[in-house]
Amino acid sequence: MNNQNFTTTILVEQSPAEVYKAINDPRGWWSEEIEGNTNKLNDEWSYHFQDNHRSKMKIIEMIPDKKVVWLVEDNYFKFTKDPNEWVGNKITFEISKQDNKTQLVFTQIGLVPTYECYNVCRDAWTGFIQKSLQSLITTGKGQLKWYEQS
Repeated sequence: MNNQNFTTTILVEQSPAEVYKAINDPRGWWSEEIEGNTNKLNDEWSYHFQDNHRSKMKIIEMIPDKKVVWLVEDNYFKFTKDPNEWVGNKITFEISKQDNKTQLVFTQIGLVPTYECYNVCRDAWTGFIQKSLQSLITTGKGQLKWYEQS
């Protein structure tokens, strides 16, 4: 097994600039329950989902229209033995042109199959990236509650 970090990819008609802008608006595609600024280098912000998941992110790399990297500074899962499983992980968004389309590769470096949360987290990220973020990029509106439609 080469790379066991979780990764998922989408391909859209929109420009790299539009993809970059959407990534930096996680309230539009991940959760409205985000506190803090989310669109400048070194911004720190917090996310929570009910009492099941809380995390604190820091934007540690931004290359306009090419890449965004978040560092998970703190994390809590109610449903795992180790509630801090994500701490120290990096969440990367890499944007590139593929012919006349834009490709986004999402990777959570550190989210590996040995994590207790792996299956739940994999399924959640897949939905947030392939459904909600892709919808925000292509229609201007994310599908924040995509999981309720499944």
